[in-house]
Amino acid sequence: MTKIDEIRENFELLEEWDDRYRYVIELGRTLEPMPEAEHSSENKVQGCVSQVWLSKKMDRGSHGPLLKYLGDSDAHIVRGLIAILLTLYSGRAPQEILAIDATGVFDEFGFRDHLTPQRSNGLRAMVERIRTDARAALAEAS
Repeated sequence: MTKIDEIRENFELLEEWDDRYRYVIELGRTLEPMPEAEHSSENKVQGCVSQVWLSKKMDRGSHGPLLKYLGDSDAHIVRGLIAILLTLYSGRAPQEILAIDATGVFDEFGFRDHLTPQRSNGLRAMVERIRTDARAALAEAS
């Protein structure tokens, strides 16, 4: 079972949004720590109300580049959203990243109705940052 399937199953078990929020916060606590030096303006995601940083590292795999991410935020819920995003995207090839519909996954989990418009915009900004990185990696590889 993939990690995202595990998250999906746990979400289905939790019927109350208070419990789901607690679970999202727990997921945020599992994020790999981001070195202080990577809390830079270059890694800061614009369009988020909270402070959000995403740093990428490109590994050259035998089948082409893989994008790996670290993420952090000053908001507990946002750290959890980052954890879900990185579960979807980190360690994948650019083509895989571009094929993943993160918005669809977040909608499936019910976030569309339970995130503030500002948080939703921030989430879109994070997804767009990762997709932009994937497009740039593809362009660079060709």
